[in-house]
Amino acid sequence: MASERTTDLRVESYVLPAGAAKPSLKELQGGRGMERLRELARESEPGARLAQETVGPAASYAPLSRQASGSVPAGEAAGERSPAGARATAPEPARTMSYEECVKGLGSDKKFFVKSRFAVCNGASFLQTWLLNGRPSGQSMFNVRVVGTVAKNSRTINFQYYFTDFVESGRTGSSAMPITTKGNIPQSWPSGARYTRGGNMPGTKTFAQLKAMRTFKETVTAKPGQGSSGSTDLLFAVYEPAVSYTPPAPWALSGSMGGKLFMLAPRWDAAKYLANSTGGGNPDRKGAATFSYVPTMTYSAKPGAEERAAAQHLKTAFTKPEDTKPYMSAKKVPGQTVKEPLHRTVSKDRRDDNRKAAVKQCKRYWGAGYTQGGALECDEYPFATTYEGAAEFDHNPDARKFNFSVKPIPKDDNGAGGNILLSFYAKNRIIDGLEDGFIVKIVS
Repeated sequence: MASERTTDLRVESYVLPAGAAKPSLKELQGGRGMERLRELARESEPGARLAQETVGPAASYAPLSRQASGSVPAGEAAGERSPAGARATAPEPARTMSYEECVKGLGSDKKFFVKSRFAVCNGASFLQTWLLNGRPSGQSMFNVRVVGTVAKNSRTINFQYYFTDFVESGRTGSSAMPITTKGNIPQSWPSGARYTRGGNMPGTKTFAQLKAMRTFKETVTAKPGQGSSGSTDLLFAVYEPAVSYTPPAPWALSGSMGGKLFMLAPRWDAAKYLANSTGGGNPDRKGAATFSYVPTMTYSAKPGAEERAAAQHLKTAFTKPEDTKPYMSAKKVPGQTVKEPLHRTVSKDRRDDNRKAAVKQCKRYWGAGYTQGGALECDEYPFATTYEGAAEFDHNPDARKFNFSVKPIPKDDNGAGGNILLSFYAKNRIIDGLEDGFIVKIVS
């Protein structure tokens, strides 16, 4: 009597960057197709859960990506400034993002696209290989991209989910496969925060139903008064879009039951030195939300730029620190990378100390008359409004002494640079302390 033959129906699941090239079913059925797919999964930083630019407590919650997020080129950001006038300002940060912008920003290998602190997105491909007795019989996949945006002076974050690029080929059970979508907040700082949710999240729908429905929205609002003690009222969190599925019987899942998209890092504050600190008379609306990523401030060294001399000074400090004053061997000023950002201080005493230390060095190298009758001012980097300013060593003995640069530059250029910096702080809701940060780029 012939032995009874058992049919083994299994599904292998993979989570890859949304734009990554995936092997076709024909390639999977070839010699190295499955091996190559598994290599792709290993190469895509499976442990990385947060954007490289994450700052604040969320940055230590899960592994950061080794890869920089997609971003708007510094030159383009500088071009978004208001028309030049008597007072230079930083550009208004973007607060919207289309699906097409998200796709372009993520490209073929990015996990995150940070258009601004108020417009970010992430994405992933969910790929299922259907196996008959250990051999690929079919393939299915879909992409999920999540765009997070915050309106000006709002405590509500909008998360728009896009389910796209559904593919089925060969023998699968994908059409009837139930898929569950959730927006999790696994951690808040301080813990115990409560959020108001809204929108039209799909819950559990089949592969075929999601293919027809395509897009959904969730809103997350945090009321003020839940943050850390003090006038800033800081609340940090991680937001984790999660997609899970279970293949219909008789198929059995092997490996991951779907996957969690890479986490986003929202933040709420009600700092008294930032906009909407009173909520326009409504205490429940004071402050605003952002995403807790290190933003980039841009200075222009192009001819005609109001801050050109300041930008040229900073460019020298970045690229030829040995040519700057005061002298220091192996000088390397911070604020050039997200691993060594600058941190804002709102302390008047700290700012005054930084300023005095910078002026002291201008006088040391250019003499007491370095201003040339008021035509020049002592420009310093790192800025006097940061913890890394010229007096950092006086407040932190572990800091490197003289790890800053000063130079007399025209008064108007110095003023324009200062105006851009202050408006950048305000528009990007940069808070005091080490739980926030920013970097500087020079375009020329």
